[in-house]
Amino acid sequence: QLQLVESGGGLVQPGGSLRLSCAASGRTLDHYAVGWFRQAPGKEREGVSCISSSGGYTSYKDSVKGRFTISRDNAKNTVYLQMNSLKPEDTAVYYCAAGIPGCHLLNYWGKGTLVTVSS
Repeated sequence: QLQLVESGGGLVQPGGSLRLSCAASGRTLDHYAVGWFRQAPGKEREGVSCISSSGGYTSYKDSVKGRFTISRDNAKNTVYLQMNSLKPEDTAVYYCAAGIPGCHLLNYWGKGTLVTVSS
């Protein structure tokens, strides 16, 4: 069974940066697409970014394009989300999810990590 654990969240000032990690155990991530989602208080969960198993395909929510970068290191069984120029509206619990064969079918989920952007 694939298990995912997010880390790297925390409190950061507007304009700051954080790097989230999604570490897998139980299976290797090589064949899995991995996505990042977020849920702000009182709002529905939304997709933020996704990366294919090979890393050759990435996608981003419009509001994070140019600020967030998704990447993966299959040797470390980890996917990252580098978040720069953070805004208060990026405040949310961030989740990673994985699935086969692609970003349209992500059925393994982590428990999330909280990102708070505030001065």
